[in-house]
Amino acid sequence: MKLYIKLLIVGCISSLITLIAYDKLIVKPKQSYYQYEQIIPTNYINYDNVEDTDFTLAAKKTINAVVHIKNTSNYKDYSQSWLYDLYGESAPKKIGSGSGVIISPDGYIITNEHVIEGASEIEVTINNNKVYTAMLVGSDPYTDIAVLKIESESLLNYIPFGNSELVQIGEWVLAVGNPFNLNSTVTAGIVSAKSRDLNKLDRKNQSFIQTDAAVNQGNSGGALINTKGELIGINTAITSLTGGFVGYSFAVPSNLARKVYEDLLEFGNVQKGLLGVTGNALDQKLAERLEINQTEGFYVNDVEPNLGAEKAGIIKNDIIIEIDNIKINKFSDMSGYLSTKRPGNIVRVKYIRSGENFTTNVILKKSTRTFFLGMELKNLNEEDKKITRNNDGVKIVNIQNPRLYSFGIEKNYFLLKINDVKINDISEIERTTIESIKSILFMSPSGEKERIIFE
Repeated sequence: MKLYIKLLIVGCISSLITLIAYDKLIVKPKQSYYQYEQIIPTNYINYDNVEDTDFTLAAKKTINAVVHIKNTSNYKDYSQSWLYDLYGESAPKKIGSGSGVIISPDGYIITNEHVIEGASEIEVTINNNKVYTAMLVGSDPYTDIAVLKIESESLLNYIPFGNSELVQIGEWVLAVGNPFNLNSTVTAGIVSAKSRDLNKLDRKNQSFIQTDAAVNQGNSGGALINTKGELIGINTAITSLTGGFVGYSFAVPSNLARKVYEDLLEFGNVQKGLLGVTGNALDQKLAERLEINQTEGFYVNDVEPNLGAEKAGIIKNDIIIEIDNIKINKFSDMSGYLSTKRPGNIVRVKYIRSGENFTTNVILKKSTRTFFLGMELKNLNEEDKKITRNNDGVKIVNIQNPRLYSFGIEKNYFLLKINDVKINDISEIERTTIESIKSILFMSPSGEKERIIFE
């Protein structure tokens, strides 16, 4: 009996030792799989990396620097009889409204040129309901930017400029303005596109930031800001079949608005730095017609003599693909970037010639051409000065206004005077407002003079 008990104890101990050894050394514990493996569902989102979409700080920093602008202009329209019956000799004044952005604590404001166009009086209301009469410092119809100034006894809230070149497609933005006279309205969206040209035939420098932030009538001239509260654009336009917002809005980039603002303050007009090339943006159809493989970039049809591109060695048939590391896919990429530069600035141009890449530095030159009343005008060269004899005037190189043809004015005529004031440079024409014109004196290449009087 004692022997049987001893054998049983030894057997149990042996069995226990065998089970422990088998479990530890041979079979991997099942729980270790769940302990070290991480099961992640297919719709898993790492919320630690999601961008913060709280816009309250950006709105708080900027809302007090966006103003309401009222534009009052003398307006007579007797086409509606009830107006004449009601007001007799004096018809009502036309009142328009929009928005503006205070960009300095001493009261300088940026808005759209079309917001204050034709104004006889400009009234600015800031966010605390104080009302000021604004002075027009200057405006530029080609960029649709105007600068106003108000006088305040205290320093004003303002929005600092951001760098619109750093704006990324898909980033969050806020539009701040006064749609339908609803003051201090903030809407949110993302950047939908950059370098957007809405009208390829108007010869204006259009290179808008496109967003889906809601913008309506009255938002024009207001602020487009990033989540840091920096000004990255001036809200300017929408595309719509109904006249209301349908998903797309457009803003003048802040780099361009800032350049226009600084030019108007320092020079009284906008300083345009020219590369000195003419041509077209490439696409598949143009590439096939030219029998080239490149479908992106700016194809150089011609080079202006004595301007920066010619002196830097760029020639006809070259394809410009980058300027200062800005990729050129379409004309608005190039025109939008160059419009932020001034005469004398140096840009680095990368281009393709016969399949090889080249890079050169180009000094931008002062613009020698402008567009005015449907005319393309340029400064006189030495041959032109011999014709005009007294060196006055600018030359008409193209006419798009058919009414001028009816007056006998043609290409290669010279514009000598506006309101009996001699014109010696296109910059003098760019400072002339259409409303101020009373007469223009022209001269033909044969020396015959003709005056058009505006009544």
